[in-house]
Amino acid sequence: MKKLTTFATAAALVVASMTAGVASPWVVGNAVTKEECSACHMAYAPGFLPKRSWRAIMSNLTDHFGEDASLGDAARQEITDYMVRLAPREIRGVSSIAVPLRITELPWYQREHGARARAYAQSHPNIGTLSNCTGCHRGAERGLFDDD
Repeated sequence: MKKLTTFATAAALVVASMTAGVASPWVVGNAVTKEECSACHMAYAPGFLPKRSWRAIMSNLTDHFGEDASLGDAARQEITDYMVRLAPREIRGVSSIAVPLRITELPWYQREHGARARAYAQSHPNIGTLSNCTGCHRGAERGLFDDD
């Protein structure tokens, strides 16, 4: 019964914080970030990568995974500040000096998805790539990643 009460309390706190406008590292709550990043792909939440990774990604938008995603200085700075403010300092299983740039290469992603996700993405053209979280997780943009 104690576990159920603890879970219910935690769930209530999450819902309360989301409805009260408290920033979450698992949902993109910044309008500029959502608008600019969603123009080409799902706007990834800050919690997926450590601070140093977001700094690195945002510092080289002229070569953003093979594309030119350049932004004006004000938009770039606002997105960088937002992502870094909510990102974790470290990601479990990642060296403190590593600068991971792809969520799909992180240990937790590999553990959760592995070869199963790669095979599924290849057999479902509507998904396309492993970086298309919304292809499998319809609630991804709301921070919901249960198996849809």
